[in-house]
Amino acid sequence: MEKAYFNWSTGKDSSLALYKILKDKKYKVERLVTNINKDYNRVSMHGLHDSLLEAQIESIGIPVEKIQFPADVTMSMYDQKMKEKTEELKNSGFNHAVFGDIFLEDLRKYRDTKLNEVGIIGIYPLWKQNTKELLREFLDLGFKTITVCVNADLLGSEFVGRIIDEDFIKELPDNVDVCGENGEFHTFCFDGPIFSKPIDFEVGEKVLRSYKLHDDTNDNCYQKSNKEEKRNYSTSFWYCDLTKK
Repeated sequence: MEKAYFNWSTGKDSSLALYKILKDKKYKVERLVTNINKDYNRVSMHGLHDSLLEAQIESIGIPVEKIQFPADVTMSMYDQKMKEKTEELKNSGFNHAVFGDIFLEDLRKYRDTKLNEVGIIGIYPLWKQNTKELLREFLDLGFKTITVCVNADLLGSEFVGRIIDEDFIKELPDNVDVCGENGEFHTFCFDGPIFSKPIDFEVGEKVLRSYKLHDDTNDNCYQKSNKEEKRNYSTSFWYCDLTKK
């Protein structure tokens, strides 16, 4: 079996991709890797508190490595830190990196280019699959997930802090991908076949935060298809705070 590490975001696509790769006898996932905003002790972009990440890891049973980034990390800083970590993983015998990406071509190209620099191969268990069918499979398998962050330019506050179910899917606007693959929303997965036990949590307040993103800002979790185009734009997100019981 090939030794692999999994890029764990805490959300539904990561959960389904991990479920699939764990069933693939070609690979053995021995490590999870998660990016952390060290200024707030939260998972990058998702805004999920580290204590809930730790609860997931305990339930999944695979060790995690956390890559610490400041809140104002630039793309150059991000690239340097990630290269250092991938080189470290490569030197530890990891030749494959697994991602939950589905159809963002530029993002996959970016990942593969960076991985190739250190001799690691990217694996994408969900790649090019229909997002509606993936979400249906996710729910049918018994996974449960809640939205923790939504793009306020596309979705209102009523969409954050909600369990993803049939009603949620039906209410999504036509211009929003059902899996949020374009960065429309992010989730926290708290139950399902990869967990030995559900994660207990409480739903807290909703907060609107706005950010100014520019060419050298790390917006890795919120990719645009025209990555090469120079840009300087504002965007806002609704976050729902979750706390571990």
